[in-house]
Amino acid sequence: MKQVYLKRGKEDSLLRFHPWVFSGAIQRADDGIEEGEVVRVLTANGDFIAIGHFQIGSIAVRVLSFRDVAIDADFWASRLASALKMRQAIGIADNPNNNTYRLVHGEGDMLPGLVIDVYGKTAVMQAHSVGMHVCRIDIAEQLMKVMDSRLENVYYKSETTLPYKADLGQENGFIYGGSDDNTAIENGLMFYVDWLRGQKTGFFVDQRENRSLLERFAKGKRVLNMFCYTGGFSFYAMRGGAKLVHSVDSSAKAIELTNRNVQLNFPGDQRHQAFCEDAFKYLEQAGDQYDLIILDPPAFAKHRGALHNALKGYTRLNMKAFQKIQSGGILFTFSCSQVVSKDHFRNAVFTAAAQAGRKVRILHQLHQPADHPINIYHPEGEYLKGLVLYVE
Repeated sequence: MKQVYLKRGKEDSLLRFHPWVFSGAIQRADDGIEEGEVVRVLTANGDFIAIGHFQIGSIAVRVLSFRDVAIDADFWASRLASALKMRQAIGIADNPNNNTYRLVHGEGDMLPGLVIDVYGKTAVMQAHSVGMHVCRIDIAEQLMKVMDSRLENVYYKSETTLPYKADLGQENGFIYGGSDDNTAIENGLMFYVDWLRGQKTGFFVDQRENRSLLERFAKGKRVLNMFCYTGGFSFYAMRGGAKLVHSVDSSAKAIELTNRNVQLNFPGDQRHQAFCEDAFKYLEQAGDQYDLIILDPPAFAKHRGALHNALKGYTRLNMKAFQKIQSGGILFTFSCSQVVSKDHFRNAVFTAAAQAGRKVRILHQLHQPADHPINIYHPEGEYLKGLVLYVE
């Protein structure tokens, strides 16, 4: 196995179990290391400190273990079994009322670069590193064994998540099985999962608990669900007794899927309408008919260089919502940008409230659910943040 040697004193973060080795920390590496290869990481003194996947870029090694172990079938099986055990412990796996959950959440499950979402009998696996892509068949094989009768299919969906410079020619497709049944259940509600063409793995699993919270606020409300994607917040609002629900997204495919999901749960229900429209344009033209608004936009900042413009975008978007929402209304507002901290996001929302001249109180501070765990040694894993606000 090839080896990577750190500069003197650059092992401190690894001694604190941070799972990344940055390129600037490396003194030298053995010749001929290929991207995605498993390498041993040594200190300047030649002492073993970690083992992980080598990659090209600012993050040079994603650590798989801080023990000198073989990265083999037993390793993958052990990590996957640990991930399943945690989901069973929190009551999210093996729940007949909910067959949708995240089984593997990258660094949060000590499998950096790997995401696995479960939708009924199908797992959708996504690699965010070349190393996980190289190991995909071995991982899928152990996944089927660990999950046993829970799974029949493994769909691999990494065309858009792998580094494009790696030029892997990756195509999405089934590694195991090949079912056409793309319906799943979340808290008793059904929905279609577009794992073929949809964003992420086909559904935003991370908003499950926040959708449940919204349901409790929806009775009698006139609801606007911005950036609705598959309509998750919309059909929860309808089950909660909303008076009307309007879903808005700039994607015609998203609107089509939202309508199908609403129809799946509430066939013929006239309370729902969907609009294919730009969010800012829709809010600009909207009246003051809504007393519950959801703002769940895509990430405004993918990297730190975009942070300033992203915060301006969050401020502008929330200011429009504050201007339009009725007095006594409730605003659910989110950011899924990892580089936007909770303080950054809160300040942007506070600025928006001040600019709109509204009195605002915080009812809830929201975050990602327990099946999207944060490795305590990797605080960067905390990406989803949200606020529920009462607006006078």
